[in-house]
Amino acid sequence: MKKGFTLIELLIVIGVLAALAMIAVLVLNPTELLKQSRDSQRMADLANLKKAIAVHLATGTAPDTNYGYSGTRCQCTVATSTSPFTCTGNGCGSGTAVSSTITTGIGWVNVNLGDVTGNVSPLSALPLDPLPNSAIYFYAYAGNDATMTYKIVAKLESAKYSSKMAADGGSNSGFYEAGSNLSL
Repeated sequence: MKKGFTLIELLIVIGVLAALAMIAVLVLNPTELLKQSRDSQRMADLANLKKAIAVHLATGTAPDTNYGYSGTRCQCTVATSTSPFTCTGNGCGSGTAVSSTITTGIGWVNVNLGDVTGNVSPLSALPLDPLPNSAIYFYAYAGNDATMTYKIVAKLESAKYSSKMAADGGSNSGFYEAGSNLSL
């Protein structure tokens, strides 16, 4: 007598494994997990940038939140018609973009991060959104040199983190905001 599995037994095992795999995909939702991962990266990027600007403001020889400009200046990393700021005429909402990651004040953040003690920028490069060249998901910066305040923003996409956009204390519930003046 030969020992082994019958065709029916094999089909039942394959069916059970397929059902378990389907349940795992539905429960884990890999698309949502990828969105959560990108949102975590966005929030970490803004936190690191906020710390770097704080170091610049605390130790810089000529601290400025709007390098080379006067008044309030806004910049987005992509050309977009959806500006997160009220100053739409100079970089956000005007169809222009500054996607440079240079940290000397000419990148998308108008702060010379190299102007700190030791003249070494706390960041080697400015971060860019994990979904590059997206008119929906991007980073943006606004600075006011008169009040030495700034705001950096990002759009979040996951269901888990999207509620943070309205709860961050900022003036725009459609963006996650960080900085020293969330009403810019």
